[in-house]
Amino acid sequence: MPLNPSISRSTWLPVLVICLLGALCFSLWAGPLPISVRDISQALFAEPSSSAHAAVILKIRLPRALLAALVGASLGSAGAAFQAVLRNPLADPYVLGVSGGAALGAVAALSLGFASVFALPAAAFLGATGALALVYWIARAHRSTPHTLILSGVMVGSFAAALLLFLLWLSPSDPVRSAIFWLAGNLSLSDPGMLPWAALWIFSCFAILWSRYPALDLLTQGEETAADLGLSVGQARLVIFAAAGALTACAVALAGLVGFVGLVVPHAARLLWGPGHGRLLPASALLGAAFLMAADAVSRQVLAPAEVPVGVVTALLGAPFFLYLLRKREGGL
Repeated sequence: MPLNPSISRSTWLPVLVICLLGALCFSLWAGPLPISVRDISQALFAEPSSSAHAAVILKIRLPRALLAALVGASLGSAGAAFQAVLRNPLADPYVLGVSGGAALGAVAALSLGFASVFALPAAAFLGATGALALVYWIARAHRSTPHTLILSGVMVGSFAAALLLFLLWLSPSDPVRSAIFWLAGNLSLSDPGMLPWAALWIFSCFAILWSRYPALDLLTQGEETAADLGLSVGQARLVIFAAAGALTACAVALAGLVGFVGLVVPHAARLLWGPGHGRLLPASALLGAAFLMAADAVSRQVLAPAEVPVGVVTALLGAPFFLYLLRKREGGL
């Protein structure tokens, strides 16, 4: 149940839009180069300017903030879907071996000398989707249930991690350093031209996922209950699994391994706005976008001009917040 149902049902969207805009402003402001709110306003809404501040905002910080929003929205909505399908509140987008497969694909590309702007994301995406397909095939061969899906994901993730360590051991030092930086979460966008294609993919996958929100509501009640109410459980799980997995694969391909977003954000959205997935999926997407934009701003500000990997920041922010949510739940919320 939401913390205050009478308020949350009517204000969830305005509250999230305000959070999103606040995180965007924070992301445009934060960084080693001091930029005032006035400079941000002029760069975004005034006539095109050739000033250094406008260039930094429009060519570096704004594309990076948009990338963080897309990745955060993907992980937040995918986490909400996986927690429903697996009926496990501790499930997140990486529990099914996606992170291991994506990392293995990226490091394999670096080891083979493919380090271009598109090669690394493409290899990570192929690795992630390959891991997802393998997980689903193994679980299906052993009677596909939430438990077998989780166990298959753990097995595939462990196998991919072993291969990853082997490749890192064989690789020269430069590719290893690049891989480690990417594995810790990297929102540095080499080519802003990737953003429209990434947005199209993410919005398409999210639309598929959101169209199945009645099935998600039924699956949270148990497979037998869902089947008795007329849901084709196997087909629904396959569609949701594929859409959420594709969202996660795209997020990992774009930004590396960014943990805790898909775990913490759906919990927070569920506590604030209730368990109904018609509202929970978009709420998790918007909250995930705001959370990752804010985390990325912190990663650039806390040790400026040095930059902390955003995956480190999300872990440091997410772990205590998740413990706070667990205490709230134990308190009866």
